[in-house]
Amino acid sequence: MGREIKIAPSILSADLTNLGDAIRILNDGKADLVHLDVMDGHFVPNITFGPAFAKELKVVSKIPFDTHLMVSHPMQYGPKFAESSDWLTFHIEADDNPQDTIKLFKDLGVKVGISVNPGTPFSAIKEFVPELDLILIMTVEPGFGGQKCMTQHFSKLTEARELVEELGQDTEIMVDGGVTEHNVAEVVKAGATMFVAGSAVFRGARGPVEEIKVLKENALKGLE
Repeated sequence: MGREIKIAPSILSADLTNLGDAIRILNDGKADLVHLDVMDGHFVPNITFGPAFAKELKVVSKIPFDTHLMVSHPMQYGPKFAESSDWLTFHIEADDNPQDTIKLFKDLGVKVGISVNPGTPFSAIKEFVPELDLILIMTVEPGFGGQKCMTQHFSKLTEARELVEELGQDTEIMVDGGVTEHNVAEVVKAGATMFVAGSAVFRGARGPVEEIKVLKENALKGLE
């Protein structure tokens, strides 16, 4: 099964005083998704974007919104963010009833993902994979940008890839945390089809459009 590689720049790393322009840059820079990190101050220490703010940003976006719910009550937040999201991902560590959350999100008409933290084994979500559109493997601790990638968790990408291919599914496998032009090929080789990049896109010396181009070029080397 052929793999198409997609990049989802995280706007949390952009200039927060000018996010509208940041999204317009992603439109022009051939990003595949806009990654929106939603934090509630409980599941993770930080607080970021609310649903009303996300709706305002969606107006200027020509590409899908990939919303990562780093929250303690995904069933509570999901319906509010579904209004502006094409993808909704919640954390297995934050949910006692993942089956119900998957159903709710699907009924809302969005694509559904589950994320696993670095300390959580892939086996924690294995039973839910047949119903998922996206598997998100965290290679940093959620809640803060700019962390160094924990490469030891690339093995989870491989586990996910093997299971998805065994099931004959086209479930996307995403990695989030410290992805750069120097390790993105390794990420793809391990099994990823999508990757989040924040600092690498918005804080790189070349500027976001050129950084996206370089990241994609290097990512494709992982398929060689």
